[in-house]
Amino acid sequence: MAEQETALSDKQKKEIAKWFLLNAPAGEIQYVAKDLKSVLKDDGVYDEAASEAFPVYNKSHMICLEMPGRFGDVLVTQYGELGDNEYLDPKTTQVAIVDHVKQVCKEVRPATDEELPSPYIEEYRCALEAEMLKYVGEAYPKGSFSVYCVNGKDVEGPGSDFELVVVISAARLSPQNFCNGSWRSIWNIEFRDDVQVLELKGKFQVGAHYFEEGNVQLDAKHECRDSTMFQSPDDSAIAIESVIRHHETEYLASLEASYLNLPDTTFKDLRRKLPVTRTLFPWHGTSQFSLTREIAKELGIGK
Repeated sequence: MAEQETALSDKQKKEIAKWFLLNAPAGEIQYVAKDLKSVLKDDGVYDEAASEAFPVYNKSHMICLEMPGRFGDVLVTQYGELGDNEYLDPKTTQVAIVDHVKQVCKEVRPATDEELPSPYIEEYRCALEAEMLKYVGEAYPKGSFSVYCVNGKDVEGPGSDFELVVVISAARLSPQNFCNGSWRSIWNIEFRDDVQVLELKGKFQVGAHYFEEGNVQLDAKHECRDSTMFQSPDDSAIAIESVIRHHETEYLASLEASYLNLPDTTFKDLRRKLPVTRTLFPWHGTSQFSLTREIAKELGIGK
């Protein structure tokens, strides 16, 4: 007699639904959400799971949303998060109020003085923003970026440390062709005034999903470090952009090289080098094998 199946509790259903939502590939969470809703057949459980999962997903994927009123786009990131569903866009000094589940920007308000960096910090931030605008326009034509101050935003002049963060988010979504992909990079830049050094820490994440008659996903991650001199705002910005360009270009080149060599390296290693007999099969001399002769010998036929 088969064991009786135990029904899942609402909490278990919610956690399973959250897992599927959080692990949706770039640009596909709405498709996953639609299917989950039809499978769950419980709006209460679905709404609770969606309200918890969507904000985490949107921030981790650093999605880009259009702000109403022709203010441009805003990146939804943890670095620009001000409060419940509010995200700062440093370029326009506007705060976007976001509906996470619908993935839209509902309204916009001006940022207050308390939410913005001091004029001294803003000089460094704006100079870096100008350099990154040129770089991202060249390297990621459909990408977006933001430069935030995450530490020391109230510093008024030389003598204190502060930290900026550059985030770059680019996605190419083509569900009609069964493929989606994304690039995300985060650069933490510590301005260390005492030793006149800028310390950079980079984190990259590349994702791709091909699902035409199958399901193949790429999730590649990489981290790096570098440093440069603490200089004037313009010179520091140029140096930082150069470091970022170098490391991202180098990583993309290594990715391309590794996948070009995939058939001759990784795929070969996945195959058994020899059969269980530890002897190569003689493809050019198969006449020495006879299935009927081997069967007859085993069964004692013809003796």
